Amino acid sequence: MTKDQKNEVIEILKGKFSQYNNFYITDTESLSVEQISNLRRTCFNKQVEMKVAKNTLIRKALENLDSEKYAGLYESLNNVTALMFSENPKDPAVIIGEVLGMLQSPAKRVIAALLNHAENGSPKTETEVVAAAVEVAVAEAPAEVAAAPEAPAAEVAPEA
Repeated sequence: MTKDQKNEVIEILKGKFSQYNNFYITDTESLSVEQISNLRRTCFNKQVEMKVAKNTLIRKALENLDSEKYAGLYESLNNVTALMFSENPKDPAVIIGEVLGMLQSPAKRVIAALLNHAENGSPKTETEVVAAAVEVAVAEAPAEVAAAPEAPAAEVAPEA
């Protein structure tokens, strides 16, 4: 990435930070490609603008705006960072909560099935119980997640 390209990304980010009173910094490193796609789609549907950029460029944009005001955020700029911008301060939080709920739901079902198995002394093996729990999780997956239209890809700043 050339110096001019970096400066262009910094200016775009400064514009976004100035345009929106509310933004979230999120670490998306542990999410799969499918989970990122679902998050982008949900953001798009909720009018939350999601941007991904290099942490150093995000930091420089924030420092150029008000170094002291944003000083507490710099330690949050680790790993793969996504920025969410919204006019409504609660929209990104609700989106993140929805995604976490979807991610945790299958695991909760597996745990519940295993606990039920242990309590009832069922003759089924743990493998059979886990397989049944996974089938339930897949069958109960929200239809709107599978059928939602693709959202436009967010701008990505290439790595240097």
